[in-house]
Amino acid sequence: MITAVDTNILLDILIPGEPHSESSKSLLDRHLASGKLILCEVVFAELAARFPSEQELKLFLAETGMRLVPSNEKSLHIAGMRWAEFARRSRKDRFSCGNCGAVFGAACPECKAALTKRQLVLGDFLIGAHALVHADCLLSRDLGVYKSNFPGLKVVGSAVL
Repeated sequence: MITAVDTNILLDILIPGEPHSESSKSLLDRHLASGKLILCEVVFAELAARFPSEQELKLFLAETGMRLVPSNEKSLHIAGMRWAEFARRSRKDRFSCGNCGAVFGAACPECKAALTKRQLVLGDFLIGAHALVHADCLLSRDLGVYKSNFPGLKVVGSAVL
């Protein structure tokens, strides 16, 4: 089994005191025991910001059994198409739950003005499309993002133990 890993799962184990650290570590261990762990370029780049050198990042990846798998034209095309689809159907006054994908409106508790949001970034779609093409599942805590935009992708999340 090939498992893609999202940045948030890795940050859970790298940042001291993260509430999901134990469950994310257990999730990684379980999936490594049953196959390979892979990363796309976006996750690699986001991780690079956490390490003082490229060598230390490469050592971390080697020690954890993860490897970088470059995107291909198919995954990049899927990412672009799904992102464009999301942008067309997205409304700035609607929010979606990162856990289940439910869509809802929100207002300021003080003045009752409708709140607006930033659009999801292309990086989320690159991660999802990469996992869809190169892996059997994706480990992430952003379940709603991937379930809403990549219905064929199996997404496995961690929870606070």
